[in-house]
Amino acid sequence: MLSNFTLEQKIGQRLAAGFPGPTLDEEFKTLVRTYKIGNVILFSHNVADKHQLAALCQEIRALVREATGIDPFITIDQEGGMVTRLTDDATNMPGAMAIAATQNPENAYAAGRITAAELQALGIDFDLAPVMDVNSNPQNPVIGVRSYADNPETVARFALRMMQGLLDGGVLCAAKHFPGHGDTSLDSHLSLPTVDKSLATLEAVELVPFKAAISAGIPAIMTSHILFPQLEKDTLPATMSRAIITGLLKESLGFKGLVISDCMEMAAIKQFYGTVEGTIAALAAGVDLVFISHTNALASQAASAIRQAVLEGKIPMEEMDSSVDKIVGFKRAVAPSLLHSAGQRAKLDQVGCMEHKQLAARIRDNSITLYHTPKRELPELGENPLFLGCRAYRATNASSMIDPSFSFPGYMHGLFGGEGIVTAINPTTEEIAALMPHTLGHSCIVVGTYNGHLNTGQLDLVNALADSRIPVIAVALRNPYDLAALSLKISLMAAYEYSAASFDALAKVLSNQRQATGRLSVNL
Repeated sequence: MLSNFTLEQKIGQRLAAGFPGPTLDEEFKTLVRTYKIGNVILFSHNVADKHQLAALCQEIRALVREATGIDPFITIDQEGGMVTRLTDDATNMPGAMAIAATQNPENAYAAGRITAAELQALGIDFDLAPVMDVNSNPQNPVIGVRSYADNPETVARFALRMMQGLLDGGVLCAAKHFPGHGDTSLDSHLSLPTVDKSLATLEAVELVPFKAAISAGIPAIMTSHILFPQLEKDTLPATMSRAIITGLLKESLGFKGLVISDCMEMAAIKQFYGTVEGTIAALAAGVDLVFISHTNALASQAASAIRQAVLEGKIPMEEMDSSVDKIVGFKRAVAPSLLHSAGQRAKLDQVGCMEHKQLAARIRDNSITLYHTPKRELPELGENPLFLGCRAYRATNASSMIDPSFSFPGYMHGLFGGEGIVTAINPTTEEIAALMPHTLGHSCIVVGTYNGHLNTGQLDLVNALADSRIPVIAVALRNPYDLAALSLKISLMAAYEYSAASFDALAKVLSNQRQATGRLSVNL
């Protein structure tokens, strides 16, 4: 089949692009037809509901098949937790750190298997998960709860079960973000991080889960846009480094699967190198499939630039053919499970079914963590509880879109009564002082933090409340590192996720319907 491909078709197989809404627009259709774009990535803005999404995936498949002669990869970031793209009529599983808090890797397998079953029913064949980063830096602004743990063996144990669940459920998956995004203090969506570690140090921590994944047969690995100066002498991030992609990943570690890039429109590439220039460098480094996820003009410019680079010998035709052959091979392997038929409509009933949602709820129930309480038990909420906390915000561009009307105080007030007050993301000393009179007369205060370790006014608020005579429960609603800076005079909990599903699980503990059985998978 490869012998019949034109150069344009080969180039298109090595590119993935996206579009801005819930329907295919004419600009994107023209891009696919003109440049033979062979793969598509979906985001929340492409999803209205499961029926619309299934129809959209059929339309995408027909468009790409007509333009290129072969089915596309339809990809999505469905990690679970704070990085999900599907709507509430699907089953959004808990995130990695919440699953690890259950202490049972089989929950990771179940999350992968259910996610795969629903993606496959929708017509999506490639989940850009699991995260295999070891979150060894508490100040990490982009990974955090997306990681299973700060221990490499724990990450490997849980991530491999997630991987197997996805594969057994019939979709491809990708370990990310090689060679490791867990020890950064910058977000590569916004800047260009550096990890200045030796290969020996990386082998002891960051590379442990990736090596395990390679041994277990992971089909794909996603690269990171991070500088590793001790691995690459030139100022090039991993995605653009032949020493890291070909030398380390393919040759030293023996990885034979698909190497895919993180999005080339992230600031780490776009601002520092340019998306088109970065794409050429990534392909030359040994990346098989490059994502240009948002801007059609950049995707078309990249396709033209790749053609020129091949003709000039900057990208050898032998390597072009090898990558395309690999991509086509994986597409053939996954295609039979995605044939749309009468059976596909029955499969759609699985998406968001009661059985799946109940299992997701059980995992969340088992993730809720009581880190500390000054007495033997949590305080009772009483008749007039006060719920405090900020609204969620997109902590990273990788995160799901946030409903601005949704809040922890509002949701918990709806469940328990009392009062709910939304606070600032980073309260000032004056705002904290102004809030204190509102706490009087309440039976208990439950205050949620959301990345308070990065917005320390939240922590100041909690510690100010700790000096009141009212019982206080503080709950970390995303990264549990917040708890390390909080007073031990109060009860400290972790829920890992700012969502109604997570708040429901928390409510069962606060109302004494069940015990908090989760355990932190990171050290504070």
